[in-house]
Amino acid sequence: MRGEQFELEEDRDGPLELLQSLRSKATELLLREEWEESIKVYTEFIDLSRRQVSSTGGSDPDPDSIAKLRKSLCLALCNRAEARARLRDFLEAMRDCDQALEIEKTHFKTLLCKGKVLLGLSKYSLALECFKTALLDPQASDNLETVTVYIEKCKKLEFQAKTGAFDLSDWILSEFRGKCPELAEFIGSIEIKKSELSGRGLFATKNIVAGTLVLVTKAVAIERGILGNGECGEKAQLIMWKNFVEEVTESVRKCGRTRRVVSALSTGQGEDSLEIPEIALFRPDEAFETCGDWKQSLDTEKLLSILDVNSLVEDAVSGKVMGKNKEYYGVGLWTLASFINHSCIPNARRLHVGDYVIVHASRDIKTGEEISFAYFDVLSPLEKRKEMAESWGFCCGCSRCKFESVLYATNQEVREFEMGLERGVDAGNAVYMVEEGMKRWKVKGKDKGLLRASYWGVYDEIYNSERLMKRWGRKIPTMEVVVDSVSDVVGSDERLMKMAVEGMMKKHGGFSNIVEMEKIMKLGKGVYGKVVSKKKAMKTLLGIE
Repeated sequence: MRGEQFELEEDRDGPLELLQSLRSKATELLLREEWEESIKVYTEFIDLSRRQVSSTGGSDPDPDSIAKLRKSLCLALCNRAEARARLRDFLEAMRDCDQALEIEKTHFKTLLCKGKVLLGLSKYSLALECFKTALLDPQASDNLETVTVYIEKCKKLEFQAKTGAFDLSDWILSEFRGKCPELAEFIGSIEIKKSELSGRGLFATKNIVAGTLVLVTKAVAIERGILGNGECGEKAQLIMWKNFVEEVTESVRKCGRTRRVVSALSTGQGEDSLEIPEIALFRPDEAFETCGDWKQSLDTEKLLSILDVNSLVEDAVSGKVMGKNKEYYGVGLWTLASFINHSCIPNARRLHVGDYVIVHASRDIKTGEEISFAYFDVLSPLEKRKEMAESWGFCCGCSRCKFESVLYATNQEVREFEMGLERGVDAGNAVYMVEEGMKRWKVKGKDKGLLRASYWGVYDEIYNSERLMKRWGRKIPTMEVVVDSVSDVVGSDERLMKMAVEGMMKKHGGFSNIVEMEKIMKLGKGVYGKVVSKKKAMKTLLGIE
């Protein structure tokens, strides 16, 4: 369809001869996918065509000549829109499509192009309208299958965007063969508010069950590569960062809406005075015109500060990369996910699928509770977590850190115990000391899970040692009790899930125990979210199929 020809008279009048030449050159460039050059030539053609239409429409206009010029102009605008869309210049592509449709409102190729642009902007219902209108054009009969595929895609993505019902099961069972599944952007029951943790944060507006999706959003830009070791790895990382910054800069330059949402992110300065944006700003169904022409500047220094504070590395302690991209180091900017603060009692995790990030609850979240990630390993003692927070450039003030700081400051026994850990005390003895100590320190309920999470290393060592379990097994809580208490406060974690799976194998020699299997599946939902509906797919991820 890109090779569709302009219907111009083959006379040798100067302007028409030039139009024919420009038409041929632009078409050739488009077919060669030289998008920027084709845009330049189409722009020349469009400007000349408009002048020719104006001059032809004088005192004695030729209706046939004007009609052919207008038809050629319509197609040129459509082709320029396609080239601009390939360069992700969606705003200008939309303008070209709208101008083409002013000439011919049911022009098939333009409606198809506009629908694809709207899909790229995650505006599924508007894209669906375009594709349905395209069916009214006579050309649609020859391209019925293509249009039908787009219509079905729009319906599927619109359903996902409204319900948050995503399913990656078939992709997982295929061992991640083929392309990543197409995903819609989705925002669940959340809002942006002032955070007690840091600056602004995302908060639940209703109770969210573990595994439930919080949001799904596409990266503004992402850069991936393979990092070597030592100096080579550092150089590769610097090159990737440079390319990433250039990609974001280009996206911000081309789209006012992107510029507006990126500008709403923190630079790391003046957190207390930052404006609280409405969640609607980040919804794809925000009217295109609302911020398409947003002109507020975003200088390079500010953009670099924003990227430094808000960029996410795909493979992280709270993140899991799905599919072939797990072989690469990836860094990207996902604007709404950037509002999620760190906590040592996190309640959310993320999956990376293609260029999308899927954020889901890793444990049950109550209405009004802040959504939080673990920026670093929270199955660590307080002092180690303080060091890691400092390396990130902040001091964690979550309730767990406050609780443990008070306990550490007021209890000499806790300090002596940690010194014993540093000297390499026997893991069984260490776990026994923690459990007996909690009785004396009057640590009860969920606070037990907090301390068990802090000293997870010794719990992990003892439960994986037959020798230590023979000696200490009857004096300490069962593995199931510890895993439940830790996951209850810090959410699901792959290490907790692995321990539960291995424990069930040792205890039952398989996975026949229904009650314990359900607990493992719940942990799996906390790690992978409710995007895996088929039990066989979840078992594949858990390594028990």
